[in-house]
Amino acid sequence: MESLFEYSQQRINRTKTDFFRSMYTSIDWSCRLIEIRGARGVGKTTLMLQKALQLSHKDMTKVLYASLDDPFFYNHTILDVADYFTKYGGLYLFLDEVHKYPSKFPSHDWSAEIKVMYDRYPDLQIVYSGSSVLQLFKGHGDLSRRKCSYDLPGLSFREYANWTNKREWPVFALPQLLDKHSEIAKEITNEIKIIPLFVDYLKHGYYPYFEEAPGQFCHRLRDTINVILEQDLPTVASFSRENHVKLKKLLAVLSESVPFTPNLSNLRSELFIADQRTLLNYLDALEKAELLSTLDKEVKGIKKMQKPSKIYLNNTNLLNCLFFDKPNVGTERETFFYNQLRSVHRVNYPDKGDFIVDSNYTFEIGGKNKTTFQIQGIPASYLVVDDIEIGFGNKIPLWLFGFLY
Repeated sequence: MESLFEYSQQRINRTKTDFFRSMYTSIDWSCRLIEIRGARGVGKTTLMLQKALQLSHKDMTKVLYASLDDPFFYNHTILDVADYFTKYGGLYLFLDEVHKYPSKFPSHDWSAEIKVMYDRYPDLQIVYSGSSVLQLFKGHGDLSRRKCSYDLPGLSFREYANWTNKREWPVFALPQLLDKHSEIAKEITNEIKIIPLFVDYLKHGYYPYFEEAPGQFCHRLRDTINVILEQDLPTVASFSRENHVKLKKLLAVLSESVPFTPNLSNLRSELFIADQRTLLNYLDALEKAELLSTLDKEVKGIKKMQKPSKIYLNNTNLLNCLFFDKPNVGTERETFFYNQLRSVHRVNYPDKGDFIVDSNYTFEIGGKNKTTFQIQGIPASYLVVDDIEIGFGNKIPLWLFGFLY
C-alpha cells in the first residue's frame, strides 16, 4: 500500500499548472462523487491531478491518486484502498482509468465497489475518470443518482490558442458570437496571426499531448485508435475479437469517404455484417468512443434507431492522421465546425444548408468565394467561411466557431 501512496505523491507533485482546461472551473468540485469521461488523450488525468495538487497544498496525506491499470490492483480492490485511506484520515480519492480495473471477484466491478464506497464512507469525496466508452458500460452498481457526470472534449481552438500563445481569450456564447463576430474577430486578430494557428490546430491541436513530441503525433494518435478498438471497446462493451476486427474495417471504410452518406446495405455487404441493427450498434460504439460523429435529421418524440444522414470523423486531427494525402478541404471545414458546435449545442442536418443548430440557426460552410445562394431566404442563416480573418453581416470566419468552449 505504501508504494501506491508514494507513487500518488510523485504524480501529483509533478503536475503542471501552466494551463487549465475550461471545464476545470465548471465542475462542481463539492459533489461527493464526480465522473469525468472523455476520449483517450484529451486531458482527463491532468485535470484530475491539477485538482489533487490544489487540495494537497493543505495536507498531502488527505489526497490519493491511483490509476486502476496499476499492477497493484491485480491483488487489491479499490475497496481495500478506500478502507485503508479513510482510516488514516483520507478525504479525497482520485481514481483514473476505471474501465481498466481488473476486478478481483467476477461478481463485482468498479461501479459496484464505488457505490459501496460512496455509501460506506460519507466523508470521502471520490473523483473517477474513464474512457468515453463508459457510456456503453452496464455495471452492477447504479451510480446515476449519486454522481455528477462531465464529458471532457478535446481542446477547442480557443483553448489551443490560449495555451500556445499564453493568452486568456474568453468563451463566447453562440448568440453573442453571431451578433458581434466582427468586433470579436478584430480584437483577436489584432493580437495574433490567426490563420496559420488555425491550420496548425486542424492538424494536431485537438489532443493536448501534441506538445510532447510533435513529430510523432500522428503515429501516437493511430496507436491510440488501436488501443480503443482492441482494448477499450471489447472490455466495456463485451465485443469479441471478431467484432473489433469489423470495427476496424468499418472505421477504415468510413475514413476514406467522409462525410459519408450511409448506404447501410452496401456497408453490411462489404463487411459481412448480418443485420442492420448490428451495423447501427457498431456505429454507435465508434461514436461513443469519439472516433466518429453521426449527423441526424431532427426527430420529434423518442428517437428510434435509424441510419444517420451523414457520418464524419470526430475531429480534424483524425481526418489528417488517417489520410495519407491531404483530406478534402470541404470535409475538413465541416468536420471542424461540427466538432466544435456539438460539444455545447444540438446540431442536426437541415433541409437546406449544411447544419442547423438548436433548431434555430442554419449554417452553410465554404471557402471565401462561397455565396449565400443555398441558404437564401432562410431566417437566422449564416455563411461560415474559411481563409478569412474578419467577417461582415452574416458572413463569419470559420475559425471563430472554435471559441464556443
